[in-house]
Amino acid sequence: MKRGFQIRTVIIGLSVLAAFAPTLTVEPVEAATATTTFQVTATVNATCLISATNLAFGAYTGTQTDATSTVTVTCTNATPYNVGLNAGTFSGATVTTRRMTGTDANGLAYSLFQDSARTVNWGNTVGMDTLAGTGNGAAQALTVYGRVPASQFVAPGSYADTITATASFSLVATGISPRATRWKAAGSK
Repeated sequence: MKRGFQIRTVIIGLSVLAAFAPTLTVEPVEAATATTTFQVTATVNATCLISATNLAFGAYTGTQTDATSTVTVTCTNATPYNVGLNAGTFSGATVTTRRMTGTDANGLAYSLFQDSARTVNWGNTVGMDTLAGTGNGAAQALTVYGRVPASQFVAPGSYADTITATASFSLVATGISPRATRWKAAGSK
């Protein structure tokens, strides 16, 4: 009898449901979204990196001796720069009369040039004797042409100097004053 009662209850429930079915409506559920935007910004300041290889003249025998070094400058795209080379560390040296310190008190004279003909001195006064360029975002190799002139009969021994290469560039776009990046040869005296 219990089972019969359960079946009748289910049948009655289905009948009631069927009676109300035409009046029931199912609405589709709509998803809601909200969006926003935000800015992504960056300020790129003009900058330069500078490095160099050592310049080694090797054994000097009293004859003119030439050698080269490479200064590498990497500046942000479209950044104008000037690369200068100082006088070195010998007391009284200038950018046109450089000398290596060694066993002879007078040192060993040498010169640094911007061109392979060794006629354009490379100094450190912007607009006068520096090498100008414009950054392109990639490393730019600049050759330093060195020369030890003939007929220097100094005391035998080792001679060395340390040159500081400076890349000068402007940060005008950001309102910051000009800045320089300096490089000294590693392992130099």
